Amino acid sequence: MTKTTIEWTATEEMQSYAPMFNFGDTETAGNAQRFGTYQEAHDSAEDRFRVWTMPTGFHVIQSPDPVNYRREDNTDISTEA
Repeated sequence: MTKTTIEWTATEEMQSYAPMFNFGDTETAGNAQRFGTYQEAHDSAEDRFRVWTMPTGFHVIQSPDPVNYRREDNTDISTEA
């Protein structure tokens, strides 16, 4: 997982949803997964959150990055061949 500071300009068109994880009160981190719907990103984050021990919470943000994952049968599936 890559620790990131997410800063996008208001002019960037949001194309996807990114699962994000909270570590304590101030640190947020995510990875390169981007989903086409809020629900897919939420479900992915929720599944991962259940098995990790360090995050204190999770949330989803909109992203200007292109979609590269989808959810199918409770599994994250890459859309890149």
